Amino acid sequence: MSEVKLVKDSIDSKTSSNPIFYVLDTNVLIHDPTSILNFDEHHVVIPITVLEELDSLKSSRHAIAADCRQAIRELDRQLGRASPVEVENGVGIQRAETGKTLGILSVMMAETPDNLVMLPTHLNDNKILNDVGVLKQQYPDRRVVLVTKDINVRLKARGCGIESQDYHSDQLLSDIEHLNTGYIEFPGSFWDRVDNVETVQNEGRTEHELSRSLFSQEVFPNQFVLDEEGFVARVVAVDERRVRLLHLNLNSLMESEVWGLKPRDVYQAMALNLLMDPDIHLVNLTGSAGSGKTILALAAAIEQTVPNKLYRRIIVTRSTQGLDEDIGFLPGTEEEKMEPWLGAITDNLEALHWEDENCSSSVEYVLNKVPLMFKSLNYIRGRSFQSSLIIIDESQNLTPHQIKTIVTRAGNGSKVICLGNLAQIDTPYLSPISSGLTYLTERFKNFAQGGNILLRGVPRSVLAAFAEEHL
Repeated sequence: MSEVKLVKDSIDSKTSSNPIFYVLDTNVLIHDPTSILNFDEHHVVIPITVLEELDSLKSSRHAIAADCRQAIRELDRQLGRASPVEVENGVGIQRAETGKTLGILSVMMAETPDNLVMLPTHLNDNKILNDVGVLKQQYPDRRVVLVTKDINVRLKARGCGIESQDYHSDQLLSDIEHLNTGYIEFPGSFWDRVDNVETVQNEGRTEHELSRSLFSQEVFPNQFVLDEEGFVARVVAVDERRVRLLHLNLNSLMESEVWGLKPRDVYQAMALNLLMDPDIHLVNLTGSAGSGKTILALAAAIEQTVPNKLYRRIIVTRSTQGLDEDIGFLPGTEEEKMEPWLGAITDNLEALHWEDENCSSSVEYVLNKVPLMFKSLNYIRGRSFQSSLIIIDESQNLTPHQIKTIVTRAGNGSKVICLGNLAQIDTPYLSPISSGLTYLTERFKNFAQGGNILLRGVPRSVLAAFAEEHL
């Protein structure tokens, strides 16, 4: 490690070009353990209360324990060789990619000035707000900003006259409506807009090469193009000038059967097309409750594991509030502990075999025949899954850092399917914009071996459809 450099006069409030003080809340470091690197030339301040919270959480059963440990390691990498005086005054933040220092990092010890009104200190949030107030008092000419993902803390900060903001460094969109849906829909006939097309037959596939100017919006690999006349195609290549489409037959798509399951609409048909393509290694399925995300993924997974044997096993994991704490208290093996939390999987297995003569026997046969493994998020870190089909259910509840940790577990010959509903986020400090599912979809939109589909409608039942629309 290079020698720590003390930043001389780093908190001199008389210089107009001084950097901003950014005080980080604990939830920011948990959300992104390397967040201290994302404030450029500014001064990042970590209150001692934040270090105490990280320490108390680092050994818990919660999935965030690993994030806490990584955040602590990053802080130690930056401050590990600094003296107490250097830690308090500020140390240059080392940039591994350049080997240079940019920005300042310091740890703030709790102070209680006599002339400052303080919030009651029985809550850690109040202690952090008090620290920000002390900093504002000490350096009145410097801008001091509290960075927290807790909306209530931002409201309390506003009441205390403290500037605060959310952590935006890993938010790639400003409006969830701009998220790629996975398809481009044209009113009327698509071909009425086409003046010039080059059609070729390639290994039994019909491909059309068109001008990029036909599309007013962005075009990404494995997006679908459809119109009201029944034309459906998938983008197989795109550049600044041309778009190449693979022509798909709508009737064939709608009649395709996967483990006894047929699509109920064109959106489910497009999703199955991606799920069953061995050249697609990542599929994101989003949509409202009851739109068919889980049953489509499960049917495709079983079809490709049992009869086709493209994958050796199916690994199912799920993010849900309470899972990582409660799993430790349930009896049995990891699979037995996970089973109550993965009822959606067994429910959909029953739905796939509902019309069988003996549904329970069919489900039992599948569970015995299919190498289906339930894994907790706590135990999936550090693993490498080869030739596996990995289903991540409720992935809207994952942070960008957590979803990266899971997707990078996929080894050679593996496929990852992420399922989620961005309207049903249960994790504190996450929103549709900051969800790991949104982050993954946006980051992988140009990935030639990936695709995503926003499912429409609620085929589960008339009751579910009405409830989704009116409740």
